[in-house]
Amino acid sequence: MELPFAESWKIKMIEPIRKSTRQEREQWIKEAHYNTFQLAADKVYIDLITDSGTGSMSQAQWAGMMMGDESYAGASSFFNLKNMIAKLTGFEYVIPTHQGRAAENVLFSYLVKEGNVCPGNSHFDTTKGHIESRKAIALDCTIDEAKDTQLEIPFKGNVDPIKLEQALKDHKGNIPFIIITITNNTAGGQPVSMKNLREVSALSKKYDVPVLFDSARFAENAYFIKTREEGYANKTIKEIVKEMFSYADGMTMSAKKDAIVNMGGFIATRKQDWFDGAKNFCIIMEGYLTYGGMNGRDMNALAIGLDENTEFEMLETRIKQVEYLAMKLDEYGVAYQRPAGGHAIFVDAAKVLTHVPKEQFPAQTLTVELYLEAGIRGCEIGYILADRDPITRENRFGGLDFLRLAIPRRVYTNNHMDVIAAALKNVKDRAEQITKGYTIEWEAPLMRHFTVKLEKAK
Repeated sequence: MELPFAESWKIKMIEPIRKSTRQEREQWIKEAHYNTFQLAADKVYIDLITDSGTGSMSQAQWAGMMMGDESYAGASSFFNLKNMIAKLTGFEYVIPTHQGRAAENVLFSYLVKEGNVCPGNSHFDTTKGHIESRKAIALDCTIDEAKDTQLEIPFKGNVDPIKLEQALKDHKGNIPFIIITITNNTAGGQPVSMKNLREVSALSKKYDVPVLFDSARFAENAYFIKTREEGYANKTIKEIVKEMFSYADGMTMSAKKDAIVNMGGFIATRKQDWFDGAKNFCIIMEGYLTYGGMNGRDMNALAIGLDENTEFEMLETRIKQVEYLAMKLDEYGVAYQRPAGGHAIFVDAAKVLTHVPKEQFPAQTLTVELYLEAGIRGCEIGYILADRDPITRENRFGGLDFLRLAIPRRVYTNNHMDVIAAALKNVKDRAEQITKGYTIEWEAPLMRHFTVKLEKAK
């Protein structure tokens, strides 16, 4: 008999979580203006709002924190981090920052100018925000197949080479970089193939435009290359990672995901001009170059996390749990972006809440309904997150409208996945009665989803 799959770790410490009544949740979500970001964490039962900074660190990471060097300049913890990044990626120059959006802010302050065009695959919210706040254009060149949530192809996060080459022709001389997000979060946590990275690299050389990776989940991307792409089954994750980064000129990283730390990020590059141009912005915005926005103990934990989480067993345990939730949703007939991504399930709200008009934000409505059902906090990756068009100020309804259920690493058991799936089934079973969503009462001009205030549609 074949043995069932089991986690490659055991639990040493627990944190209690509180169940609540529906009546309590109705009051709490109303007070939060129907925005799950505004809920206090102690009013949440299972928290899937993000996998960023919410994972459980290993015993080696906790031990490393005890040995952090808190020297202001030249700390040994910085060199531990720098050497690990260089070993994995081949990038010589490293700038630590307090998280991924800080890395974008520092690097883009040097690279992105008003009127620039930055093509890539479904820029995530902070990336798009940092580009558009500088009055530049984030141009989406993702393959069209990503929009068909029920289509099963292995690398839905890919850049469309034809779209990208057209952009490189149309905007020649006005493109600071091509940005590739690995995995492609906005498209549903979907991976990018090595073949596609090579194609992008070839176009970058042809048109003399550098390539930047948004690398928050690069290790999960490497796992999918190993398990789905021909020629990589016998390669280690670290070997695959090294090849992936050989096709890039630099990276930004939110280390709160695949390095499994609570806070941290960095810029790494092989281009000295990027390093020289960005380092002054780091000193102004983050801190001195050998600590950026981090302390020594966090840099130690980050370096260890990068090493541990670029091993197959650790990644397999994490991704198998996402697959388990997907299997339960298949059983209950709940539609999501297929195949299941690496870090989250992206529920296709339009296929669940078929009577809620797009102008009333179906994915946000589904997010609220899931919280009301069971105290489960997800977040909308859809029409609210898409913000308004910078020129017309109209809502952007052209993309996908998802409820994202991001699974923290090494935090919940499959029993929790069973609760999540059952709660979604219950919402789906009463979807015929859900005919109204929400309208915007107040919104920020950029990245509105974090602070938007909503009210029930009349």
